[in-house]
Amino acid sequence: MPRDRQAEASDDDLLALYAQGDRAAARLLTDRLVPRVLSYASRLLGGDRAEAEDVAQEAMLRLWRAAPGWRSGEAKVSTWLYRVVTNLVTDRLRARGRRGGGHLPLDAGPEPEDAAPGALAQMIDGQRMDALGRALAGLPDRQREAVVLRHLEGLGNPEIAAILGVGIEAVESLTARGKRALAAALQDQRDALGYEGR
Repeated sequence: MPRDRQAEASDDDLLALYAQGDRAAARLLTDRLVPRVLSYASRLLGGDRAEAEDVAQEAMLRLWRAAPGWRSGEAKVSTWLYRVVTNLVTDRLRARGRRGGGHLPLDAGPEPEDAAPGALAQMIDGQRMDALGRALAGLPDRQREAVVLRHLEGLGNPEIAAILGVGIEAVESLTARGKRALAAALQDQRDALGYEGR
């Protein structure tokens, strides 16, 4: 398939092309999917970029191994990949808990890369992101996953349900409870984070 037509191809089509040995399709699919799953993993892991990169790499390796037997139409490639990332992160968080590792410092996470705002705006945005990261880390795993997928990754409830392996009503409940818990956790910090009067 010509390169310009590959850019318009679906994830399923690109995965099928990769299974047939098309390296350009693999590069295009990687460029399309890795930033999304890396961002998702990083949020679930409290901003640990290095560990999120490991998770994203492992998820993509699993996708490449699944490619020859992929049955198009059974699941969206992105949904399948988000589910793999969710499971890998859950395993890592459980292992951390068994090792007694606790949480990693949030300042290990990347600062916003947009240089357009001034220094004060960047500092306030950084403080807000740190506060959000701490509040997200305090949520139960399923609530955190649902909130991140819905409100930070922008996925719809049916796709989140498929990723988490639960019903749509469960997604709605997890998201609502997670949002309430986040609001309660951040309530005391409204003034400090520049939300006074809002």
